[in-house]
Amino acid sequence: MATNIDLEVINEISIKDPKKYKVLLLNDDYTIMEFVIDVLKSVFHKSPQEAEAVMLEIHKNDKGVCGIYTHEIAETKVMQVHKKARDSGFPLKAEMEEE
Repeated sequence: MATNIDLEVINEISIKDPKKYKVLLLNDDYTIMEFVIDVLKSVFHKSPQEAEAVMLEIHKNDKGVCGIYTHEIAETKVMQVHKKARDSGFPLKAEMEEE
């Protein structure tokens, strides 16, 4: 004996985009501009022109946005900047803030 049962399934799944975080480099009086440009190119994959523009923003405004990422990627970028700066003897600092 086969019974036909109609089931109505309602799936309401709300998928939210993950929060995004800005990674900022902070200006200091010791880190040379060439090193900042190198960090922007190697860590943030900026073109030479983009790297120079961000470096000038950092120089003029005491900080500049290097990129916008998910939390884990932003956190990794901050750590990469600090390691590269430490290994090169510069006090360059990066921070992340919610977009």
